[in-house]
Amino acid sequence: MPTATAIAHPNIALVKYWGKAPGPGNVPAGPSLSITLDTLVTQTRVSIADRDALYIDDAPAEDTKVRACLADLRAHYPIAPLRIETSNNFPTAAGLASSASGFAALVTAIDHACDLGMDAATRSRFARRASGSAGRSIFGGVVALSGPEWTATPILAPEEWPLQVVVAITHAGRKNVSSSVGMRLSERSPYYPAWVASTAADFTAARTAVMDRDFSRLAEIAEHSCLKMHGLMLATPPGLLYWNAASTACLHAIRALRETGSDVFFTMDAGPQVKAVCLPESTPRVARTLAEVPGVQRVLVAGLGDGARIIES
Repeated sequence: MPTATAIAHPNIALVKYWGKAPGPGNVPAGPSLSITLDTLVTQTRVSIADRDALYIDDAPAEDTKVRACLADLRAHYPIAPLRIETSNNFPTAAGLASSASGFAALVTAIDHACDLGMDAATRSRFARRASGSAGRSIFGGVVALSGPEWTATPILAPEEWPLQVVVAITHAGRKNVSSSVGMRLSERSPYYPAWVASTAADFTAARTAVMDRDFSRLAEIAEHSCLKMHGLMLATPPGLLYWNAASTACLHAIRALRETGSDVFFTMDAGPQVKAVCLPESTPRVARTLAEVPGVQRVLVAGLGDGARIIES
């Protein structure tokens, strides 16, 4: 029976997306710019079966977003029942963009196993409709996601600006409030209109900084985007608080590193993990420092990775 195995990597947004535009299609409320990581991997195997079945880390599972993704694909293509087996080599649903890599790998594997003939833009659109950031993980390096089509676009290949990321894991368990729920709640924040209005300018400025390889300017924009998003979350009744004490300590440590000569800046998503984006020569010092922060369970080091792709069929 036809089978295909795909891998994809999570991506970390430097200009954040948080919120949905009104209407169908899971359209983001604003543009975003991200980097795709290399050592964090989702692997997904798809095979034609007698009925749909999902296995996560070899255990039977149910997932409403996977069912919705299959229904969306089947509205456009004739797709037989599928057995889906998927796993991550990093914590799932913990603020490390596992849904982005997961749906990028899933759509890529289904496209190949079912011989659908999608191009990368089409895979990006279907992945984004399943999970807002997943469209970016179809591509590697530095990636933009913006309207009016809302399919991702590669900006720089991984080798064109070899940034590195040190990820400080401060809690490996699942977060209490999922990103999808958190985004809906955040529409009640008094800061939400200003947040949406500000992202377009951040996106344009960050894209220019990337094209110019201007690390200092990108650091300024990315940290501000991160803090604005979490400010929005904190002002969402009754308050979305994804950080813990170790998260805050890591942010202070990263700023101290920068003040003493390291090329590094921080970003965080909806979870307690801290991502320190570095120029390669600064990575060893950043990794050592974050590993010593009380409450950090471990650190992961990644470079910029490639997009979703088939590894076996």
